[in-house]
Amino acid sequence: MNSTAHSAAPASSRLFGAGPAILASGLIVLAGLLTWQGLAARLPAADWMDAMLWPDLADMREVLVHYSWLPRLLTALLCGAALGLSGAILQQVLRNPLASPTTLGVSAGAQLALTLAALLAPGLLAVAREWIAVAGASAVLGLVFALAWNKALSPLSMVLGGMVLSLYCGALTALLIIFSQNYLVGLLIWGAGSLSQQDWSAVTYLAPRVIGGAVLAAFLVRPLSVVGLGDDGARSLGVSLTATRFAAMSLAVLLAAMVVSAVGVIGFIGLAAPPLAMLAGARRFGQRLLWAPIIGAALLWLADQFVQMAAGVYGDLAPTGALTALFGSPLLLWLLPRLRVNAEPPSAAPIVAARAARPGRLLLILAAVLTVAVLLALVIGRGLEGWSAADAGALLPWRWPRTLGALAAGAMLAASGVLLQRLTGNAMASPEVFGISAGAALGLIVLIFAVPGPDRIMQIGAGSIGAFLALAGVLALAGRSGFAPDRLLLAGIALSALFDALVVALTATGDPRAVTVLAWLTGSTYRVTGPDALTTLAVGLVLGALLSLTARWADMLPLGGPTAQALGMHVRRARLAILILTAGLSATATLVVGPLTFVGLIAPHLARMLGFQRALPQLAGAALIGALIMVSADWLGRTLLFPRQVPAGLVAALIGAPYFMWRMRRP
Repeated sequence: MNSTAHSAAPASSRLFGAGPAILASGLIVLAGLLTWQGLAARLPAADWMDAMLWPDLADMREVLVHYSWLPRLLTALLCGAALGLSGAILQQVLRNPLASPTTLGVSAGAQLALTLAALLAPGLLAVAREWIAVAGASAVLGLVFALAWNKALSPLSMVLGGMVLSLYCGALTALLIIFSQNYLVGLLIWGAGSLSQQDWSAVTYLAPRVIGGAVLAAFLVRPLSVVGLGDDGARSLGVSLTATRFAAMSLAVLLAAMVVSAVGVIGFIGLAAPPLAMLAGARRFGQRLLWAPIIGAALLWLADQFVQMAAGVYGDLAPTGALTALFGSPLLLWLLPRLRVNAEPPSAAPIVAARAARPGRLLLILAAVLTVAVLLALVIGRGLEGWSAADAGALLPWRWPRTLGALAAGAMLAASGVLLQRLTGNAMASPEVFGISAGAALGLIVLIFAVPGPDRIMQIGAGSIGAFLALAGVLALAGRSGFAPDRLLLAGIALSALFDALVVALTATGDPRAVTVLAWLTGSTYRVTGPDALTTLAVGLVLGALLSLTARWADMLPLGGPTAQALGMHVRRARLAILILTAGLSATATLVVGPLTFVGLIAPHLARMLGFQRALPQLAGAALIGALIMVSADWLGRTLLFPRQVPAGLVAALIGAPYFMWRMRRP
């Protein structure tokens, strides 16, 4: 009897854990206090029960509580739980702390489907909005599976396929919104995650599906725990990797798609809830699968109650989904020092081709192609009389700054992506993950909203301050651990999400300036001047020369901190130097053309696929590829739809993503 009791107690402790319970309880208490205060402002306490269960239809206050306030609260709990559960499954399957329901393009696919429906068949939105969103998300998931199937649905192939499809769908959606802003501006609010309810339809739609998903997830605890041991370990224990990954990914994506179809895009919960559970003490996958949904539900509940309290009569219009990061990010940053440092990078072999036999010759070919692209961008254009090179001389003063700015920005973002992926050992790392680009963007956006008609010097100053604050925050948070990859990634995630939340909140206000901001956020060279381009190129050349000094470090860091130190490298100093170089490269590029997500993420992988495996050739190859993508995208963006112009960042995603997916499908 005693032995049974003793064995049961530790098992219960391992399952539930005090740390996650304390964290969840704290969030629930705070959310409950705000809920109590909000309900008290609507109704006397004596009428609460009647309003919730048997509302008096003649009393508008009780009607609003029963059909709007209470369904909204329950919807927040259901959505938070579904996203937390989805994120926990995805991070376990993909073995990546950056994985979330948005990683595989679920939100982007659903939003693209709804955007197309709003343009082509708006009547369908009134009767089949949920099915349209689920169809879009499912289509993207099917494409991810197709891209990764010949690689046994390996984590890295699914991550890369999902990220590329997410960028591609996001670019198409942004393009449609920019060109049809009068019809689609409302999608900016929906895209930020609106929990506003007018009946119980969302609750009745979500409740059985979330409960069913939780039951199915319980059956996946053991196989997914085994999958977390690695491919070889899972196979030796008789677990089918392909079947397990397919089932788990399908469940996670469907959970996220249901949330998107019901309330819009709420991205941060699925990303942050599992790490918060882990940092609070839920080390085992079974523990995270239990606590991530609870923490996700409590976090979204707290965020929504605060939004309603702060927005007052405009609470129904406030984008709760975007503002969840305002609560989750500080909490993640507070818990970050408790993270058990993992010196080794994630175990995921990159997708590469055979090593290039003559990398120098391949670099010369890329440089020649880039030269041709630059000449075409400077000479060939499109005017009222069609394609022509006749006016090249007269138009050169307007063309060369944009072309040079695009070239320099593309090369710098690609090089910074190489350094970050090698530093962290994470295929999803890019300049945006560390919040540097988001910090620069936030500084510029605050200036645009606060100062009428700011000049270029003011814009550069505001962006520089934002980028510097983001870098300082990452260095301060990760410095104590010697800039270990785990700490760097989570600190960057938290800061980037915090800045992105503020950016989304500002762009979702409906202000006419929001569309201008959206165009800049998608990567625009519209306002690049000659001095801007020359300054960017000069900074890029200086920092590029310093990159050669980091090549040996970049070759050794993917081996892990202890191994690199054993080979004579000062790991902390190397990581700090690479971070500072990366910050300089990405911040300079962002200030000129905006935060270009695609180039910094994909160019390093394209360089690997071409056979550049050592650090220095990969840096050079990625820089040339990034420059080529951006120069081509800028030229196509200003010529294909003349007189309209498409932001270069959107064109880069639209032309680069299909090529990358084709490369992935090659054996």
